[in-house]
Amino acid sequence: MDPALAAQLSEAVAEKVLQYRRDESGWKMCREGNGVSVSWRPSMEFPGNLYRGEGIVHAAPEKVWACVKPLAGTLRDKWDENVSSFEIIESLTDMLCVSRTASPPAAMKLISPRDFVDLVLVKKYEDGSLSSSAVHVEHPLCPPQPGFVRGFNHPCGCFCEPLPGEPDKTNLVTFFQTDLSGYLPRSVVDSFFPRSMAGFYANLEKAVKTLCD
Repeated sequence: MDPALAAQLSEAVAEKVLQYRRDESGWKMCREGNGVSVSWRPSMEFPGNLYRGEGIVHAAPEKVWACVKPLAGTLRDKWDENVSSFEIIESLTDMLCVSRTASPPAAMKLISPRDFVDLVLVKKYEDGSLSSSAVHVEHPLCPPQPGFVRGFNHPCGCFCEPLPGEPDKTNLVTFFQTDLSGYLPRSVVDSFFPRSMAGFYANLEKAVKTLCD
């Protein structure tokens, strides 16, 4: 993948996800509990929804980041029930890569295994926050694979934010905007994402204690 074009595209996606983080308008709550909220609004990218999750994780930002980072060495495939494997297809810089993420069957196997090929950019901010942003790309080293439906992530990502005065807590804000492809009923998709995002936070809370201590 051309590094200059990749850098340009990834910066545009990161800016878009940062705008999602800053824009509080239009969100509708669809799930709340155990300190985690999940809300949605119609996507501007495809005929589906943009989902936002937010919750406090009881661990230092560096521990949370080790579990969620979409880079080499991530622990995502060890704890996230929606990630069966993760691999780097091409490293462009330390903070920019193309990855492939595979997911197992879900929703009582109504959703068959998916895979996603994404351009991923990691950024650090002055306040100590870390963010990742991703968007689907095609890559010659990763054509569609047998046994998987190729899904498409529209601009998505997460923000790992320190809490002033509370070094052992992290505010984690996540954005999912995914076209699962295939012939799935809209009702299946609309019920899957809020439930899976709530599960993501619950499983992450356990993972930071068992994998990062």
